[in-house]
Amino acid sequence: MLHLVIADAELETIPPEIADHPAVINYARRRKKKPEEMLLDSTYHHAALKRLQDGERRGRPDIVHLCLLNALESIANKEGLLRVYVHTRNNGVIYVKPETRLPRNYNRFVGLMESLFQNRAVPKDLKLLRLEEKGLAELVDEIGPDGVFVMHELGELTRPMDLGRRLVDLENSVVIIGGFPHGDFKSRVPWEKISIYKEPLVAWAVVNEITASFEQWLTSFPP
Repeated sequence: MLHLVIADAELETIPPEIADHPAVINYARRRKKKPEEMLLDSTYHHAALKRLQDGERRGRPDIVHLCLLNALESIANKEGLLRVYVHTRNNGVIYVKPETRLPRNYNRFVGLMESLFQNRAVPKDLKLLRLEEKGLAELVDEIGPDGVFVMHELGELTRPMDLGRRLVDLENSVVIIGGFPHGDFKSRVPWEKISIYKEPLVAWAVVNEITASFEQWLTSFPP
């Protein structure tokens, strides 16, 4: 089983310290929501982000959206061999059931995430998405993998297919991919660091490469 973790994802609701910023208030009025009920989004709240620590990397729900769409539509997921989690910058963990079908439309995805932050599970009866307070190391310990690999631009350069073989050879493996636009992990990542290309790649491209290389070595279905 491959466990894919989108870690330190820049996914959060509006922080209290910018709830009164004009950019936030105006956008909240347009959406008929309270500021604290909305996701932070650099597209709409760019001016307000200047007030925040790490403001240049925050407010990127789009990264999570693209990563989840690619992971959940992968062959590995359809074959029941993938589990996906999102760990946020504020130490929340979103558990994503394999059968989840996310909205393709970004605005609908934002609305779904806002509902998740408010209700802790969506939909309430099926709990396809569930949010818990948990750090990255706690999540990894909970999974109890045989190997943990952190995708990192300074990691050991490895061909994707070679990493895929290692993942398949393990009964339970965890691959951690940064859910932020640039910079390094905020969380401590003491595990083996791997790079699959000589240049930095966007998070959703790494998701594609990892799932595809994992699938190449599976014997449960024909190539």
